[in-house]
Amino acid sequence: MKIIVDENIPNVTVQELRTLGHDVLDIRGTFQQGMLDDELWSLAQSEQRLLVTTDKGFTTHREEAHWGILIVRLHQPNEQRIHARVMAALRQFPENDWSGFTVVMRDSVQSVYRAK
Repeated sequence: MKIIVDENIPNVTVQELRTLGHDVLDIRGTFQQGMLDDELWSLAQSEQRLLVTTDKGFTTHREEAHWGILIVRLHQPNEQRIHARVMAALRQFPENDWSGFTVVMRDSVQSVYRAK
């Protein structure tokens, strides 16, 4: 699967996703680091990538056509907890389901939206 991770997603998650065979674009350490959310969104859409982030602002795009949005929203986030929720979501939902799909993973529950 083609994935783009926001800067707030742990490196361990990026490495595990790559180990699992996913094409992961991580903008940290590149000229794109620090880009605005609108630019990140445009990049995700132009490259047809699932966007993985902790930024709840991306829920505003849930009704649009898109390639998938995974948002992790935890009360006390840390690398291990963010990583665990990302991996749980990717195990739970098949790769073919992500287009137009928005998943918000919280501490113990999740919300799922399908673009119309």
